[in-house]
Amino acid sequence: MPSSIDLSKPHRRIEVGVLLMNGMTEVLDVSPIDLIHGMGKGLLDNIADDFFPGDNTKLKAQGLDIGFHWVSESGQGTNRLTSGMSIVPTDSFATCPPLDIVLMGAVLQLDYKPSEAELAFIRKAHEECAAFLTICGGMMQPLQAGILKGLTCTAPQPMVPMLRQMAPETNWVEKRWVRDGKVWTSGVLLNGQDLMVAFVREYWGGEGSLGEAVIQMGCWPLRSANYDE
Repeated sequence: MPSSIDLSKPHRRIEVGVLLMNGMTEVLDVSPIDLIHGMGKGLLDNIADDFFPGDNTKLKAQGLDIGFHWVSESGQGTNRLTSGMSIVPTDSFATCPPLDIVLMGAVLQLDYKPSEAELAFIRKAHEECAAFLTICGGMMQPLQAGILKGLTCTAPQPMVPMLRQMAPETNWVEKRWVRDGKVWTSGVLLNGQDLMVAFVREYWGGEGSLGEAVIQMGCWPLRSANYDE
């Protein structure tokens, strides 16, 4: 059942999940999740009252109740990230609660073939969530799962011509990030930061907002979705 949560004004804890395939995931693709983490009460409760410029009391009051889930098929052992890193999943496909925000990064192996269980969970997560974010080549498995059909999406620039031939039922454009409904896709690697800034501004941004303060304090990139700007 689709999430009924209003991300801008959540009435309960926001469940955020990073979906990990059984292959090796690019670490830069999943790192933008930390901008959402910067909006959480758990972090804000542990920073100094004068950390942000301006009215810190007002900003900290905007903190979100967020649960983070690192989800793999088995939920056991470790999943590999690039640069020799590993991560211990917190949830399996069977134990993961319904997710409100889903993020997927690229599997390093370009010819990676997801299992039927992985494809089924991607479809389930997409159906249940309020926002589905893919970064860099993280759109490949959702594409294989069929959830990008009929949407306008982007991908790493070198892949776009190939994708236009391979998957013409999706409208592929060359941009740093694109939103079509609840699906957000990005270009390569650090374009995931561009996407995440746009995402946070969409739901928790604006003048005097915690979202804007976290973006500014973290020096997150402030760039157009278009490559020529």
